[in-house]
Amino acid sequence: MEDLLCEIRDCRVCKEHLPLGPKPIIEANKNSKIVLISQAPGRIVHESGIAWNDQSGKKLREWLGVNNKTFYNVENFAILPMGFCYPGKAKTGDLPPRKECAPLWHETVWKDMENVQLKLVIGSYAANYYLGKENNLTEKVQNYEEYLPEFWTLPHPSPVNRFWRMKNPWFEAEVVPKLQHKIADILT
Repeated sequence: MEDLLCEIRDCRVCKEHLPLGPKPIIEANKNSKIVLISQAPGRIVHESGIAWNDQSGKKLREWLGVNNKTFYNVENFAILPMGFCYPGKAKTGDLPPRKECAPLWHETVWKDMENVQLKLVIGSYAANYYLGKENNLTEKVQNYEEYLPEFWTLPHPSPVNRFWRMKNPWFEAEVVPKLQHKIADILT
């Protein structure tokens, strides 16, 4: 697994498309219990080199009901974004994740993971890739139980998505407590 992670972190496949250059962000361990399949690192994460080290990460840890120590323990959580590098800025938020990463690396990473008990699919890019495009993200989040026991779908916790959360208060009122219970069960 360590050799694979080094190879991914050295990846330069789409370097000419990255405004800040390549800096692949991935964390995994053969024993990771929960895998966070998300969009792509933002600028702050690119600069720090620490996944989810931003406001989105703060909100995600709140939803999961875990502290930093638990979250950054790779035996607990693996971080497998759809795009490993910061893709650049869009009109609102960041550009979509680069399309090269997931097909190039995900399957190989899965082969080295032996203890995955839950895959958290975060945001529409990951949800469409792993769960298909039949339903929109809100439907996938509402019907998360249909994807269990393998997947649990979440909206992206970005501050840009605060309007989605305001329009869908059922998510934090009803789904998040169940998610926290599931995470606690896996980690104990």
